[in-house]
Amino acid sequence: MVRVQESTDPVVGAARYGAVQTLMDSLLHDVRNPLNAMAIHLEVLSEKLKAETGQVPPSQEKNLKALREQIQRVDGILRQFSDFIVSKGGAAGEVDLSDATTRAMSVVAHEGRKRRATMQVAVEAGVRVRLSDTSELGFFVIQALLRGVRRAEGGGSVRVTVRADGPVAVLEVEDTGGDGAPELADAVAALGLRCSQLGVDLHVRGGSCRLIFPRA
Repeated sequence: MVRVQESTDPVVGAARYGAVQTLMDSLLHDVRNPLNAMAIHLEVLSEKLKAETGQVPPSQEKNLKALREQIQRVDGILRQFSDFIVSKGGAAGEVDLSDATTRAMSVVAHEGRKRRATMQVAVEAGVRVRLSDTSELGFFVIQALLRGVRRAEGGGSVRVTVRADGPVAVLEVEDTGGDGAPELADAVAALGLRCSQLGVDLHVRGGSCRLIFPRA
């Protein structure tokens, strides 16, 4: 019997990813519509509770506030994941590397906790870069972060640094310790290819993954 290794087959991997954008768009539509309906019903309920006294009873206000916050939280999470998963194609221009990295850290936070990797962050504020396709910045950041988190699995640490360095901006993800999950060669190769296409320098060596961007 021949065992098919789907997870390592680049053709199968490409097919799986090809479905992600469609599924993500459907998820946004099918989840955000009920969220909007819940928010509307919540406001209707709030108005009904005000009917007698003109204000929501204190015992209920706390509950309503918690529900509003959870609706906003779920909507925000969907928006974040969509930004980093769906490739939309963008124009050339400037984009904030610091902000993209900070948001990406939120997206991979669960994966880091699941793999018991400690995250250390040193992100210099306001570091902007130039790219011929600004929508691809999320791809660069997520790939570098996921590589570090996987390698640090089992109690290792990941240090994420963003800094300006003269005419360039540097994103570096360094992992140490941990059990060290196997390197995903296809993912690293794809990252290298996209870097070469968009004029980003990539240096991967051991636990360090460094991306060097032209500064804005």
